[in-house]
Amino acid sequence: MRENRLKALWAQGRPAINGWCSMPGGFSAELMASAGWDTVTIDTQHGVIGYAEMLAMLQAISTTDAVPLVRVSWNQPGEIMRALDAGAYGVICPMINDPDECAAFVRACRYPPDGFRSSGPTRAAIYGGADYQAHANREMLTFAMIETADGLANVDAIVATPGLDAVYIGPSDLSLAIGGPPGQDSDAPALMAAFDRILAACKAKGLKVGVHCASTAYARKMIERGFDLVTAGIDTRYMQAGRRDAAEMRDWLKAR
Repeated sequence: MRENRLKALWAQGRPAINGWCSMPGGFSAELMASAGWDTVTIDTQHGVIGYAEMLAMLQAISTTDAVPLVRVSWNQPGEIMRALDAGAYGVICPMINDPDECAAFVRACRYPPDGFRSSGPTRAAIYGGADYQAHANREMLTFAMIETADGLANVDAIVATPGLDAVYIGPSDLSLAIGGPPGQDSDAPALMAAFDRILAACKAKGLKVGVHCASTAYARKMIERGFDLVTAGIDTRYMQAGRRDAAEMRDWLKAR
């Protein structure tokens, strides 16, 4: 079976850098994956991406060495299994509030006897290899998002879930949950305290921790803080940066 390179990277004690795709399109996903990120996440929660588009994007990522991850829109077994069957090598599940929700998520990612994932790796067996089903339980990564007040309160029980590999923090939702404003790259003391609480709980159980960042500068700080995966490149941010070029051209035209 194709090795999960993210697991191999972590086994070496190295952090991973993650690219993020919110926009649909195989070519844009290929561009992101060829930029040199260790992993690329297709966001079907807040991104404007449907199933057929996700499939094409997974195929495009497969032309590179980047590990394909998918953030599903909700903790729904059918959606989780479809992402895995399409070739995702890890699933990020939002809004995990308690250990029961986390256990249901993890079990949807695992074939029996470890879970209840249905047999039918339609594209996954092409990407992963003919022996995919024999090794998928070992190679597929499960990320539970802790980003709610209940999730934070139950973090110790959540990270004790058998089969859970990692936690991914949604900082904007987590900030809202603890009474702060939404937004990215915040250094607010209350949010940093929540980060550290999650980090400590995960490290105590041997789990990895990822966090969503909006800049490389903030991502570097989060690696120094102890995070094992940082999202540092986002397709929509790159597109929005083009506004500066438009503004420069408009200013130049006005000054002629």
